[in-house]
Amino acid sequence: MIAGRFRFSKRLDSIQKTLKKQGESQELVDKLAQLQQGIEASVARSAERYKSVPKPTYPDLPVSQRRDEIISAIKSNQVVIIAGETGSGKTTQLPKMCLDAGQGVKGLIGHTQPRRLAARTVSTRIAEELSSELGSIVGYKVRFQDNVSESSYIKVMTDGILLAEIQQDRYLERYDTIIIDEAHERSLNIDFLLGYLKTLLRRRKDLKL
Repeated sequence: MIAGRFRFSKRLDSIQKTLKKQGESQELVDKLAQLQQGIEASVARSAERYKSVPKPTYPDLPVSQRRDEIISAIKSNQVVIIAGETGSGKTTQLPKMCLDAGQGVKGLIGHTQPRRLAARTVSTRIAEELSSELGSIVGYKVRFQDNVSESSYIKVMTDGILLAEIQQDRYLERYDTIIIDEAHERSLNIDFLLGYLKTLLRRRKDLKL
């Protein structure tokens, strides 16, 4: 998992610095053993998530007709911009295309909506199309409500929630993909997110937007 990779890297750096200053000790040996166990557990979890990735099906919507082209673009590019008419299916189908592109395994597919009601409605619809209960493969997080689980691949949330998470997780380590929906609305939240993500993408080469 991406979040684990960052955490393990920090722990290893700390151990190496201590080793240079103080030399080898039983305490450091124990810490290295714990680190190894953590890495092995993280690798096992990633493998389990990979085996459990849902196989999406697609309704007859305009965006579905461009599915192969969009999936190829996601695989080949760090940033993909999708434009289409209202009702073309972008909001509900793009997260599933990200799954088909191999995203959502090492981290969550974060999917932002400008309003709480939209976040709940969209997550419910995607969960139904993936034949899963809400809170399992697909979860949502809005103010005072969080039903994302350890088994979730797609997390739908308001853009305000993602902004709040940046304060605690500036590299967005829990995510391997971020979808900013309704970006054309150009709200203050969306403008700030896009500016922040532009900078973050230089550090997170593995992050898809």
